[in-house]
Formats: sequence, C-alpha cells, structure tokens
Amino acid sequence: MSNPNSRKEIDDSASGKIFSRENIQTVVVAVLLALFIRTFVAEARFIPSGSMEPTLMIDDRLIVEKLTYDFLKPTRGQIIVFMPPPNAHSDQAFIKRLIGMPGDTLEIANGQVIINGVPQKEPYIAAPPDYYMPKTKVPEGNYFMMGDNRNNSQDSHIWGFLPRENIIGQAVFRFWPLNRIGTL
Repeated sequence: MSNPNSRKEIDDSASGKIFSRENIQTVVVAVLLALFIRTFVAEARFIPSGSMEPTLMIDDRLIVEKLTYDFLKPTRGQIIVFMPPPNAHSDQAFIKRLIGMPGDTLEIANGQVIINGVPQKEPYIAAPPDYYMPKTKVPEGNYFMMGDNRNNSQDSHIWGFLPRENIIGQAVFRFWPLNRIGTL
C-alpha cells in the first residue's frame, strides 16, 4: 500500500522545482529586457546642477528617449543629454539646450544669442548672458549647446562644439517632483 503523504511530498518537490525554474527564467528575461530598454530606448536621469534653471531644477527626474535621433536629426531648442567632449573635463553626462545647428554662425553680444545675424527670443532663460563670444561657425556634424541658466552653465561657449556622436538622447518627460510632472 502506498503512503499518500510521500506522494504529496514528491508532487510538492516537483512543482517547487518548476516554480523556481519559471521564476528564474522570468527574472532573467526581465533583467535583459530592462537592460535593452535602458541601453537603446529610454532611461531615467536626474538634474545634478542649476545649469538648466529655470526650465529644469536640481534633483528633477527625467526620462531621456534614445531612439528618435537614430532616425531624425536633432532640432534647435530641444533639450539633449550627451557626453561632453574631452575638453569639458567631465566624464558625466550633461544636459543642455541645442542652440546652434551645423552651418550656423553664432555670436553672443549685448546679452543676446545671435544666430545667422538674427537675435534670438529666449523666454526660457534665467537671465541674458553677461559675456561676449565672437562670431563662430558651427562645423558640420557638430552642435552648439547652452544651459538655460546662461551665466551659470559649463556649455559650448566654454568648451566648444558637441560632436553628433556624443548625443545620448532627448529629455522628453519630467516625472519628479510630482508638482512639475509633464513633457519638456
């Protein structure tokens, strides 16, 4: 006569092994999917400095979308996350507004950014720039980046042009703090 308790123990042991294997497979797939999304699609970033105030504040949390620039060129005014060029002396990603496109001639004079001879209206800046930058042409394959807090930003007016290949993605959505949630 067979023991009903030993049969139940065998069933529990087999279902436990199946349950464990399924859990491990699920966790592995979830980790791989998360790594894929973070590497190629989107990732969360935070704002470590006041260089983009008043648009972005210290400790704001953002979603950076990475796919668009694989198919479309960046456009003036977009807020972009990128690895700075070596002469910026930083190994941390920067976030700035795209101001100058390849081929543009830029100048900063009398508190204004002048692009191709046209003074720009920039309602998003903290204050007009209090420095001068002579006319310079943005080379092909490069961009000119500036923080919205023009007088407190390590940006292209200091370290020069941003090569296209340094761009990580576009900041598209602020998810923290809760009272400032929304698209950028």
